[in-house]
Parts: sequence; structure tokens; C-alpha cells
Amino acid sequence: MITKIYNIKNITTYDPILDKIVVENTDSIIIENGRIIKIGLEDEDWIINHELDAQQTIITPGFIDSHTHLIFASNRSDDFSNRISGKSYIEIAESGGGIKSSIKSLRNISKDQLLDKCLKDINNIVKTGTTTIEAKSGYGLTLEDEIKSLEVIRDLNEESTIDVVSTFMGAHDFPLEINNKNDYVNLICNEMIPKVAAMNLAEFCDIFCEKGYFDHEQTRKICNSAKEHNLKIKLHIDEFEDFNGAYLAGELKAVSADHLMKSNSKGLMHMAKNGVVATILPGTTLFLGLDTYANGRKMIEAGCDVALASDYNPGSCTIYSIPIVMALSCLYCGLSIEEAFKGVTYNAAKAINRQDSIGVVKENYFADLLFWDINSIAEIPYWFNSDKLSMVMKKGKLI
Repeated sequence: MITKIYNIKNITTYDPILDKIVVENTDSIIIENGRIIKIGLEDEDWIINHELDAQQTIITPGFIDSHTHLIFASNRSDDFSNRISGKSYIEIAESGGGIKSSIKSLRNISKDQLLDKCLKDINNIVKTGTTTIEAKSGYGLTLEDEIKSLEVIRDLNEESTIDVVSTFMGAHDFPLEINNKNDYVNLICNEMIPKVAAMNLAEFCDIFCEKGYFDHEQTRKICNSAKEHNLKIKLHIDEFEDFNGAYLAGELKAVSADHLMKSNSKGLMHMAKNGVVATILPGTTLFLGLDTYANGRKMIEAGCDVALASDYNPGSCTIYSIPIVMALSCLYCGLSIEEAFKGVTYNAAKAINRQDSIGVVKENYFADLLFWDINSIAEIPYWFNSDKLSMVMKKGKLI
């Protein structure tokens, strides 16, 4: 079926060839089999099956959220209350809260219940303009429960209206029942990763490389196992202190390295040299009540491609609105509006290895489109939410 979108105010998108945000005035977009096949009719004789009136809206690419912990079972409002009372993220974790409380609830929920809960979350997320989302396991930390989480991600791709990119994150924390940390690393490398790969349940492997969690040696070992099983690498690094994680990310040639609030310049330059996308998560900084945001300007000056993501999770960020994340990056991370826009479209696509199919409005790309009742993209972070979003399209279908 061929769909024609007409009555367009303009198309605003990043252009990889020109390396800038462009505004294109055009009369139409032609879509077939979920992909854009033509921008502008140019008097070609198309047989149109369906027409969509854009109602003089601005069309942009759909947002890509390249870092979430969507697969969780229960909220952690108690953690939120404890933080307000003055406890730190690490103190809460040490007292049995944090990730460990999410582990307990995920282990106790059925796969069907977890799937239903995540579908409800996605239905809300779509309304803010996200058309592709990355989701991690990591709240199970047993082979059985990690597989359960990844199977939910697989099923979400069948039942939800958007694409969900799967990341295995058995290295999110150490389970309480294992006393020797290296024994758990061996379990990840020798049992979890081979099983996940054999079942084709994940595209990426992510590791929480931070003091008190997985050290550099453990991270390298897990990454080597992941690469042997054709999983691409993502890293959580330098969130709480400079653990020299950015340099390690460059050494390991990760697809992306995320958080980066404390990363040093040498590490960031090594990331840039090795093509590692720097993903910043300002919603987490806001939600945790912290003062120091990731310095996006420093990363850009170091040569990094900077992506933005929500870090949606039950403990440290319940924000899933990409327009809010854009606003925070402009207010506190040193990004311009154009850089923030690129960060949630093209650079976010790079952070999940999909820059050749999504993240820009371009012929032969998927028709993942947002229709905005605005005059320019400056209004997206200005309004601080998605109120001005009129329609969301995924692969040529309104959702």
C-alpha cells in the first residue's frame, strides 16, 4: 500500500551529509511498506492508496530512547522517600533498597504479568513521541529470570506498536545469594551469555562498570564473552565518580557509553577516537536531586557524538518523556536545541546501531514520524512536554 502525507508545514530533520539540522519545505511524503520512498511528488505518477492530511504540522523523525530499564515489576517509591530524607543512592542500595528490591519483585512476577505491565508503560511512552526504545534486562540476575526478562522484550516487539531493542544486562549488580563476585562473573560469561545468544534474545550486552559494582577486569571479561557470542557492547560508566570508565569504553570499542557525569577529558577523547557514542541521562540527575549534570558540551568538544536518553527505571528515573530530557540537556548539560534534537534522533539511532534506517526523515528510511503543532523545533523543549504532538507514526501507520 502507498500512503501520501500532504499539507505539511515543513520537515525538520538532521541531515548526515550536510551535518546539520535542515528545514525542508515540501508538498508531500510518499510511503510504501513502512518506508519513505519519496519526499516531494515532482509530478511522478503515483498510485496512492491512502492519503493523510498533516494539517500544516511540522514533521520530524520519531524519537529514539536508547537507554531504558523498562523491564521492571514494581515501583520504588520508598527509595524516593529515603532520598528525600537525605540518604544517597548507594546508602539505599546497601540497606536492601535500590536495584536489589527490584530484583526481588521481578523474580516473584510471572512473565505474562510482566509483559502486561510493560505494555501499559509503552502505551504511555508512545504518547510522548518515542517510536523506538532500547530495553535492558538486569533485574533478575539468575539465568532463569534474565531469560524471562529478555523473552518479555521479544514479546513486546510482537505486541506493542513500537520497536524494542533488546539488551542483556546480567551485569547490573551482584545477587545477594552469591558471595564471591567472580563466581557471578563466571556465571554471566559461561552460562548466561551463551544461553542468551543461543536463543537470539539480545543484540547488546551492558555492564554497570562502577566502583562497588563491576571493576575493569570483570567488565573486560564479560565484554570479551559477549563479543565471542556476537553481542555488541554498551556500558554504564562514571556515574558516581571518575572510575576511568570512559577510557575503558574506548578501549573496548563499545557502541555507546552512558551516564558519564564524572568522566575525564582523556577518557572522552578516547571514546571519540574509537567511535563510542556518549549517551547522557539528565533525567536521572534531576530525579536523584543531584547538582552535577553530565557536561555534554565537554563531550562534544572532545569529539564525541552525544545522544540523549531517559534512563527510565523504577529507582533513579521515572521520567520517560524525551521532550523533558531535551529540555534538561539544554538547561543543564550545555547542549543547544539543535544538538539536543540530534541527540534524540540521529545520534540516538547510532547508539543502537540503527542510523541507516531510523533517526532522520529521508528516502529509504522507515517512516517513523512525529507531527508537531509548532513553528520550529525550539518549541519541543520549550513546552517541556509533548502537548504539541498531534500524531505519531510508526513505519507508515498512525499509532
